[in-house]
Amino acid sequence: MGADPVVVGPYLASVLNDERWRSVDIDLIAAGMSNLTYVVTPKGGSDDRDEDAAVILRRPPTGAVLATAHDMAREHRVISALGPTDVPVPRTLHLCTDESVLGAPFYVMERVVGIHVVREFPAGYADEPAQRRAVGERLIDVLADLHSVDHEAVGLAEFGRPEGFAARQVRRWTKQWDATRDRDRPNLDALAARLAETVPATQRSSIVHGDYRLDNCLLDPDEPGRIKAVLDWEMSTLGDPLTDIGMMFVYWPQAGEERASTMSPVTTLPGFPTRAEVAERYARRTGADLSDLNWYVGFAFFKFAAIIAGIVARSAAGAMAGKDTSGYAERIDPCVELGRAALEDGAI
Repeated sequence: MGADPVVVGPYLASVLNDERWRSVDIDLIAAGMSNLTYVVTPKGGSDDRDEDAAVILRRPPTGAVLATAHDMAREHRVISALGPTDVPVPRTLHLCTDESVLGAPFYVMERVVGIHVVREFPAGYADEPAQRRAVGERLIDVLADLHSVDHEAVGLAEFGRPEGFAARQVRRWTKQWDATRDRDRPNLDALAARLAETVPATQRSSIVHGDYRLDNCLLDPDEPGRIKAVLDWEMSTLGDPLTDIGMMFVYWPQAGEERASTMSPVTTLPGFPTRAEVAERYARRTGADLSDLNWYVGFAFFKFAAIIAGIVARSAAGAMAGKDTSGYAERIDPCVELGRAALEDGAI
């Protein structure tokens, strides 16, 4: 649904000037609340490790969408701009803004063959602590490289409004929470108010990914310490780079921790850097002053809590059919407490 092979095949054959795409098979590989991702393979071809054997098509979800959250031209633009830099991204092949083709804009990029880690490493991959440390350190280094890109030099001078970014983000997510309240949560309100009162001065502005974490990257199948591609740029913009560090910390539990925000326990495995080591390496590589990092971590937990509250509200309204959201509401208050502890106690 959303990418009819009868339409996609002839279209790709035309725009890519390659008749092998005339007849294709299409498989949906990522769905849900985010943009839809399909692997497109020529009919009779094999979905093997050859990166030329398939391409990837990205489009917004079918049905009602927020244009700003599912802007295909914007996502295509940032990936294309980062292509010549040290940040590993797929090579873009085509952008289609003609909605008569698939009912929405979409773009096509090369298929990068890599290891996608969600809740665990594949058997036999990154078994040694030194390999896992290499994965963690490379995640930090790639983010540092992203934040060091001269966004004007790569054509992204108008990609966002970096002035007042952090304060604007607090207002945005407070408004989101107000619009999707599942019940009274005074501690969440208090955290929002305290964040708004204590926004730190921005040191510098850069391209920010917006949702940088392990499972938004593809790892090299043969070299665990190498990232082949950073994916899912739909939330990228120009802003305060420390918001990326704060959000990465939400997704970075340490050994012995069980946190409501934990989407993956991978970083608890022996070898992975601690969050303090992440901060130290990032600061050393970028020269950033992380003395206000606790604010950014507090904000990230607030944002995460607001996102969960939105999912709970949509589920209650029947807009999450087929998605298991049981237990989501119980995750909100613990995230709020983690945000308060970071902001007030420096517990990052």
